[in-house]
Amino acid sequence: MLSRLTKFARTAFTGQPPSILSKKNRLSTDSPDMAYPVNTTDRLKKLRELMASPAYNVSAYVIPSEDAHQVNEYVASCDMRRAFISGFDGSAGCAVVTMDKAALFTDGRYFLQARKQMDGNWDLMKRGIPGVPSWQEYLEKNLPAGTRVGIDPTLLSASEGALIKQALNAHGGGDLVGIEQNLIDLVWGDSRPARPEDKAFVLGAQFTGEAYAEKISRVRAELDKYAGVSGLVVSALDEIAWLFNLRGSDISYNPVFFAYALITKTSVTLYIDAAKVDDDVRAHLNGVNIRPYDAIFSELTTLSASLAQEKSRLLAGSSVSWALAKALDNTVFVDKSPIPLLKALKNPVELEGMRQCHIRDGAAMANYFGWLEHEMVFNAGHQRLSEVDVADKLEQYRREQPNCVGLSFTTISSVGANGAIIHYSPKRGSDALLDLNQMYLCDSGGQYYDGTTDVTRTCHFGSPTAWQRECFTRVLKGHIALDRAVFPTKTTGYALDPLARLPLWQLGLDYRHGTGHGVGSFLNVHEGPQGIGMRESYLSDGFHHGMTITNEPGYYEDGAFGIRIENTCLVVKADTKFDYTGGAGYLRFEAVTMVPIQKKLVQAGLLSPEERQWLDQYHERVWEKVSPLLKEGSLGYEWLKRETSPL
Repeated sequence: MLSRLTKFARTAFTGQPPSILSKKNRLSTDSPDMAYPVNTTDRLKKLRELMASPAYNVSAYVIPSEDAHQVNEYVASCDMRRAFISGFDGSAGCAVVTMDKAALFTDGRYFLQARKQMDGNWDLMKRGIPGVPSWQEYLEKNLPAGTRVGIDPTLLSASEGALIKQALNAHGGGDLVGIEQNLIDLVWGDSRPARPEDKAFVLGAQFTGEAYAEKISRVRAELDKYAGVSGLVVSALDEIAWLFNLRGSDISYNPVFFAYALITKTSVTLYIDAAKVDDDVRAHLNGVNIRPYDAIFSELTTLSASLAQEKSRLLAGSSVSWALAKALDNTVFVDKSPIPLLKALKNPVELEGMRQCHIRDGAAMANYFGWLEHEMVFNAGHQRLSEVDVADKLEQYRREQPNCVGLSFTTISSVGANGAIIHYSPKRGSDALLDLNQMYLCDSGGQYYDGTTDVTRTCHFGSPTAWQRECFTRVLKGHIALDRAVFPTKTTGYALDPLARLPLWQLGLDYRHGTGHGVGSFLNVHEGPQGIGMRESYLSDGFHHGMTITNEPGYYEDGAFGIRIENTCLVVKADTKFDYTGGAGYLRFEAVTMVPIQKKLVQAGLLSPEERQWLDQYHERVWEKVSPLLKEGSLGYEWLKRETSPL
């Protein structure tokens, strides 16, 4: 993460977004730097001393990226334990420390970043490379028989905990041990950041389109489909925020707050620190039992006894922690929660909010690129503007837009070779200067009260090479192919993924990331269950009208450049002449991102007539929607006018 992390509004929306957002949620002054590894020798020494002590007696300790709620891409500073112990601060990864080794497991998005940030104490385990085990396989196959492996049970899902424990038990009598006191917290000591105390706030019906009581009723209707299930435990923070029409600022970029929820057929309980609940929230939650955040563990243990007598169980989503499941013992049924799909199906108010916030976001992007191009071409910007400088300027332009609360993720502002680091985050002081002769990739997004945005554009301020233009055009062809797709309802993202990759595959090229992810409505920028890619999960969760999805193929050459073209889209009904589905109907994507695609990088000869028409029509739509928000004659206005002209 960038050191300049932002926070969200602390109060309900009153007509103007907050002007000052605090920056408390950070990893302290010794935050890892993209360019320099963190010295972890002393930290590992202290951890191993704790592991060997009689109080814990484990030979290996697992440090996941997750917090107690499992599914957040970002975590609060106090929960950045894997970053603290390893130095690697990418969003995905898991650390395993034994008495003589320390291994960090991550995927292809982060290979370069992890190698830069970690010191010589650590082995980088490149997930997805043949012969490299997952961290779970590493525990089972690379540790001596009988090894006791420790982990904080709140940081591991119940299903994964059960599988690992079973595998270790079968491997020479080893065991997975849940240690309630997190050992990294003990190593971190007094320098560990405090837990956030910001208040939750109410998001009004003009943005949510549905009262929370109606959402509770829909959840209960879904629970009626499960035999012997009398309630639902909710631990995912974005699900809780959506369910109660509340938002918060406990985690950077994600407008959520720390809480748990319990929904039964007769009651609703929200477990949340009392300091987070003001009079407005209390009035909004009329009829909801409000209990202390940590009370859920003891109260579920008590409840499990009565559930056992009634031969009933509580449903818990697949991400529920091992600790919560242990509290319920044999009265928990871990399966897919109904909430992710209900949340993913946006209502008409939310869909229109996504359209409108992307138009305003497009105005911010036009002002940004108009300013940036002028600085680079006419004011020698390449001699003084760094990746962080321009990212800060983009944030400034976004915050000028109505209803903007902050960023939806840390801006990926990357020039030249840094663009090949898929999830690169520049740090002031080690960031690169922009260069007229290098590609520039900018992946950014905003949080607005009426929606969440995510857009990537790649551009060149000088003269791109023929190879760069061919690579860009092939990425564009894949983007267009996916955008133009018409497909039956419930078609999976796994099935659609090859459309975006085929133009690259034809040259033997590819990219190491998914092609699309769902986007929340003033919620997390990454949302499931829908997605486009080659993950196994994308085989089962198909598309429905009302979902959101990004369309973001790319191409990356290590040490040279990166290319990505990303639009956020709505999944909407397609008007087809026939309906072979028997009534289910067909779907298409409606791109709501309103930002031009740089024509300078397009090799027009590689585009078919239909693809050229698509590009011109897209640019015409961008001009019609965004230009009225720009001052005529301004840099942004003139840039938009030129960049949306026909190819």
